[in-house]
Amino acid sequence: MEIDDIKSIFKNQNDIMKTEELYKNGMTKYELSKLIKSNVLERVTKGYYKLATEEISDIKLISILIPDGVLCFDSALFYYGYSDRTPMEWHIAVYKDISKSKLKLDYPYIKPYFIEKKLLEIGVEETIIENVKVKIFSRDRLICDCLAYENKMDVELFNKAIQGYIKDPKKNISKLMEFAELRNVTKKVYDKIGMWL
Repeated sequence: MEIDDIKSIFKNQNDIMKTEELYKNGMTKYELSKLIKSNVLERVTKGYYKLATEEISDIKLISILIPDGVLCFDSALFYYGYSDRTPMEWHIAVYKDISKSKLKLDYPYIKPYFIEKKLLEIGVEETIIENVKVKIFSRDRLICDCLAYENKMDVELFNKAIQGYIKDPKKNISKLMEFAELRNVTKKVYDKIGMWL
């Protein structure tokens, strides 16, 4: 295959391709090996490749490699402005029965949270980060998760998250109460946030 043909195929496939997609497009195992050795292609993770010259953002990689993942905890808190700490890894909620090999990425660094399917599907929204459409827990669902896991969170981060939510003009109290009931944190909502509402 010609280099220009390879570049064109990758452009049409969102810059990342699976091994089987490369084979379907006429590439042989030998050609793939040769292209990796000559630094034309680069392995992203097992079974996925990109052009070696192509820079792909962390969030784009995550959206392609873990399409059902949902940004949560530190990553979502940072996105909503409830935390000023840039997370060292991407916090991603995933279905608890997901194949663990899918999450073994050399890069980007991710911290998976394994969740039951029914909980993974509530309070999910879509947003655009660096021109990439990604799933993220809504601010109201996120705060209920923080309340549910308060004992496992850094105290300063937890307090900033609560204060950030209280000041957020986009908060939705009826949604907060709906998620609080589903997450069994209704009492905590009244105790920690109620006086500010």
